Amino acid sequence: MALTADKFEQLISHSTDIVVATDRKGTVVYYNDGAKRSLGYRSDEVMGRFVAQVYPSLEEAKRVKRAMLAEGHGGPGRIDSFQTTFLTKERQQIPVAISGVVLFDEDGEEDGTIGFAKDLREILQKDQLATLGEVAVGLSHEINNPLSVILNQTELLERDLMRLADEADASVELERVDAIRREIARIAEILQRLGEMVEHENYETVDYIGPARMIDLRRRWEGKSDDRLRGLRVLVVDDDQGILRTLSEILEADGCVVNTAQDGKEALDRVEESPVDVVVTDVVMPRVDGYELYTALHRLHPELPVLMMTAFTYDKDHIIKRSRLRGLSTVIFKKPVDPARLRKAILEAVYSAQPDDS
Repeated sequence: MALTADKFEQLISHSTDIVVATDRKGTVVYYNDGAKRSLGYRSDEVMGRFVAQVYPSLEEAKRVKRAMLAEGHGGPGRIDSFQTTFLTKERQQIPVAISGVVLFDEDGEEDGTIGFAKDLREILQKDQLATLGEVAVGLSHEINNPLSVILNQTELLERDLMRLADEADASVELERVDAIRREIARIAEILQRLGEMVEHENYETVDYIGPARMIDLRRRWEGKSDDRLRGLRVLVVDDDQGILRTLSEILEADGCVVNTAQDGKEALDRVEESPVDVVVTDVVMPRVDGYELYTALHRLHPELPVLMMTAFTYDKDHIIKRSRLRGLSTVIFKKPVDPARLRKAILEAVYSAQPDDS
């Protein structure tokens, strides 16, 4: 079957590449379907107009034309895969690679140009993802090694603290050591998330500053959520910002409405400002500790369930013991936070506190 001029024109017309032809004055005389899809202009918005309309600037259009006439991009009168930028109707710049020729009439005079442009966005994105993957693998390796050393040294430091001081004197220092351990765990989770992105080639982004975006490395909490958590109003109380942030992410992902406070005094204010269904509080806090918060809430709101969490089993001031004697039923050990155990404890506390309608 012979490839007629009509069939060839149909082929170019329906090509996914951007095909644009101009006359000797730079006026657009041909504009195919691929150009419409990529650039967003209708034919009547481009045909008969100066070709610089599809470039970010007149200077960029002239640069492409100079490249066509020079010898260094495929020979005089042509260019091969010359990279430039087009401008869409929505004013978005897209990278393209142009292959084109200068057309001449029978007298050898320049008669116009025709160019085939390939949209490079998808290709460049794949290249960037491949590069990001290589960086991620190297980064994880380089960070994990010193991270292991830090974790081992933290364990040795904890042993020395317990050996050189009695438990009562070392309690504050042990809480700080545990905070270091929690942050190490957070870094390890971020590295794991990065590794999963590389393995599955699934990179999600979030807003950063202005139009800038950044890779979203936040942990996706796994495990099936219980529908009964949705809409529960939870107050989380802890003087550790990392714990507040982590617990908020876990519970908000389950549909809870989360409010936070950094000590017992602030927590009491929060409860008076807005009703809550359950309070999850730390043990050791400034101003008003976990026991004082629990007893105050038990007096002011006797039906409000309270969960107490602690980083270690040693209870220097007997806060947990005293709270249990007053009726506290659940203690969550946050080393690190176990999302499944947290969900279960909240559900048991809330629904066991509700009156039986039967």
